[in-house]
Amino acid sequence: MKPYARLFFIFLTINQLQAQPLFSKIQTGQVVSTPSDSRSVNWIDVNGDGFDDLFISNGPKTGQNNLLYLNNGDGTFSAVTDDPIVKDNSPSDGATFADADNDGDADAYVVTWYGKINYTYANQGDGSFLQLAPGVSGNASTYSETAAWGDYDNDGLLDLYVTNSEGAKRNLLYRNLGNNQFEKINTGTPVTETDLSRCANWVDYDNDGDADLFVTNEDNQANDLYRNEGGGQFTKITADPLVTGGLSSMSASWGDIDNDGDLDVFIANSGFYAEQTNQLYRNNGDGTFTQITPDAFTSAPGCSYGSAFGDIDNDGDIDLAVANGFCNGAIRNFLFFNDGQGHFSPAPDSIADLSTPSSYGIAFADYDLDGFLDLAIATCKNTDQSAMPNNLLYHNNQSPAQGGSNPFHWLRVRLEGQVSNRSGIGAKVRIKTSQNGESRWQMREISAQTGYCGQNSLVAHFGLGQADLVDSIVVEWPSGIRQIQTGIAADQLVYLLESNPVAVKTTFDALNSIRVFPNPADTRAAISAVWQERIPELTVTLIDSLGRKLLSDRYQDLHPGQWTAQLEWGETLAPGNYFVRLASESQAALIPLILK
Repeated sequence: MKPYARLFFIFLTINQLQAQPLFSKIQTGQVVSTPSDSRSVNWIDVNGDGFDDLFISNGPKTGQNNLLYLNNGDGTFSAVTDDPIVKDNSPSDGATFADADNDGDADAYVVTWYGKINYTYANQGDGSFLQLAPGVSGNASTYSETAAWGDYDNDGLLDLYVTNSEGAKRNLLYRNLGNNQFEKINTGTPVTETDLSRCANWVDYDNDGDADLFVTNEDNQANDLYRNEGGGQFTKITADPLVTGGLSSMSASWGDIDNDGDLDVFIANSGFYAEQTNQLYRNNGDGTFTQITPDAFTSAPGCSYGSAFGDIDNDGDIDLAVANGFCNGAIRNFLFFNDGQGHFSPAPDSIADLSTPSSYGIAFADYDLDGFLDLAIATCKNTDQSAMPNNLLYHNNQSPAQGGSNPFHWLRVRLEGQVSNRSGIGAKVRIKTSQNGESRWQMREISAQTGYCGQNSLVAHFGLGQADLVDSIVVEWPSGIRQIQTGIAADQLVYLLESNPVAVKTTFDALNSIRVFPNPADTRAAISAVWQERIPELTVTLIDSLGRKLLSDRYQDLHPGQWTAQLEWGETLAPGNYFVRLASESQAALIPLILK
């Protein structure tokens, strides 16, 4: 967008904000009417229906059950009451969700404070959870703040990093061995230092294809940046502005604020200490950073805890939300608009009521699939409060389909790894659009922790401005596979399955023999293939254009030779575009299917 056009848009947006807030505060429903002392807020689709559900952890010293709300698909949520993940009655802090066992659903790791054990929960495939034995759960001397899934050795299995701020103070790193087995790593600076750590981000800050590690520390200690050298080795960076100042940092959120192809970082500082403001660092593209903290941050004081990037107005650049808490007096959360060059200005009227008793985690997701990001905030007791507050949920009002007036387009991208981890954690999604003869690239990195005690949706959201066509989508998978799609219409969800016929071994040597017929189909379809070798187990799934699983059948012990099966859905599905997914233990194929 040309500079004068962008200035005009900013002027127009400000006037619109004065007339009507971009967000409305949800006033009814269980999410906003359950008093709790909350910490983490995580958007994650736990039951595979294509709608992000909402997990909120609770952390009073005496313990309190955590909260899980299933998205009903109509803008409302229903509380889960009889599941292990909401019945541990522990003083919980952070949480992280991803498919740790690569079985197609999101598992959870929830940390606790006050010397309690941490909990691992395996998703059973239907959104219910099984609490696993405490092999990855730390020990009674841990005071854990949060955790993050990330594949630091690029073996396709998600490893786990856990921060601690009291007790032994050492952070924890667990290497995933598969089958829900983990190896505790005991050597290396990421696990031997004794800082008071809060947030952890797995992030490829140097664009070399592996997951580096960034850790925020409180108590006037410098933050830590560990460069991944491969082979399980990390080098601590000590001579960069990002890690040379000691503050009391809580949150870190990474995102490409200036659309130059690398990840910049916002750091939220507590304010317990005098003259501490939040910070913004621009990635120079060579592995170094420059501090560019704008005046907007210094004029928005507060004890900042959570943070999250997201394009709230779909203009093609990421904006910023910051949650504040644990300060005496008035506490206010903040939204900042990005002008497209990485310069931020406060948006005081974009949410009608951003004042709150005390806030902790904050995260974005498009929970009603209208193309605009919504916002959830976990609230907690301040030191001078006797009553527990309600958590906060804000709906983005801008969609024309729901009476809004923002004409800008959008694209949502959902990934499923095959060689890489199933959740696509660590993958970079880059898109190119063209407007007024100018090309623009944007980038998102899929992450299981997008701020201290916060997790944005795993579905990458892009605002496209006036562009109604995406020239290309480029996915850079952790496996090294680079996948490209071109000519994609705006205003839809794109579901991308990791694929590379050279890199992926395939019995699906039989790929060219797989047929789904008739196609287009009416109420049923047949599937046939010629297998080249034995397949111990095969899962056949019918998926809609949103990536939702509609039907699933499992077949055991398939021998070489001709194979056929039937997939029947009757009159239950609407005409449109669907996919048939065939997956064995290590290979997969995705076949388009049209229903007439």
